[in-house]
Amino acid sequence: MAQTDTARQITDFLKSLRAIRQYEPTLVPEDVVRDILDVARWSGSASNQQPAEIVVVHDRPTLKALAGLEGYVGHLASAALAMVVVMPGKWEEGEVFDEGRLSERIMLAGLAHGLGSSIGWFDDTGSNEARRLLNVPNDRRLRTAIALGYATAKPRRGRRKPPERLVQWERYGEPRG
Repeated sequence: MAQTDTARQITDFLKSLRAIRQYEPTLVPEDVVRDILDVARWSGSASNQQPAEIVVVHDRPTLKALAGLEGYVGHLASAALAMVVVMPGKWEEGEVFDEGRLSERIMLAGLAHGLGSSIGWFDDTGSNEARRLLNVPNDRRLRTAIALGYATAKPRRGRRKPPERLVQWERYGEPRG
């Protein structure tokens, strides 16, 4: 069956997501933020437990403080906002999958609204400090922060390895018959 024009548009959109780490100082409208959060709310989770919570941070001093913590979060400093993912911390193996699914949904919803985004993470030390800054209870796991805002420049075209270096058919290392 041939791919429809609509399907092609959707897959092209999905492939267009790029990490954006430099943002204009423009605020993101509240209705856009709420729409992104609604998309996040519909993200799948193991057994539909919906374990995630999201702390939305607009406050410039807080964004800068978070950006200075240990991990890979420096790009939060120039973001219009950050969405920090908080998980229960009770099932590490399962929660990391749900957290990844949720994070990419947030980024794709942002892209649909013309926003750039980049995922970031706190190491253990940074996570503890971020938890304190955001008043997140100590029994929760805080690892991921997604920066969102209007990009200062058009993203570079992404580079990807060819499909034959990514995909193995039926058995690893066996040629496709």
